[in-house]
Amino acid sequence: MFEKKPKSYTELLGKTNRIVEGTIIKGDIETSGDFRMDGHLIGNFQTKGKIVIGPASSVKGDIICKSADIEGKFEGKIQVLEILNIKSKASIHGEVICGKLAVEPGADFSATCQMKPISKTHHHGQPAEEKATQ
Repeated sequence: MFEKKPKSYTELLGKTNRIVEGTIIKGDIETSGDFRMDGHLIGNFQTKGKIVIGPASSVKGDIICKSADIEGKFEGKIQVLEILNIKSKASIHGEVICGKLAVEPGADFSATCQMKPISKTHHHGQPAEEKATQ
């Protein structure tokens, strides 16, 4: 009567991708799941989930995501739909657009920052009204 659809392998293990320390990626990353970066990325990153940039990690490029925790270094433009958490050891340089912002004391936050209401910001950085007319 109630048939359960079998879960995919990634759903059983969780949907968090991970790049470990010592790994350098040059290029763009696009995913629908959560992502933890402990290596280095030179390129753009986009996810419908959360990105965590670990303490030994660095990202140089643009990020579009639902939420983010940054402990390492980031240089570029970051657009966060919901909340951006910047930890005390983080270093942020560039441009920040987010729904909510939390910065721990001690963080290096050298960026322009725009706070945008969640309802008006579409995931791809376009206002919802603009996206609806396309």
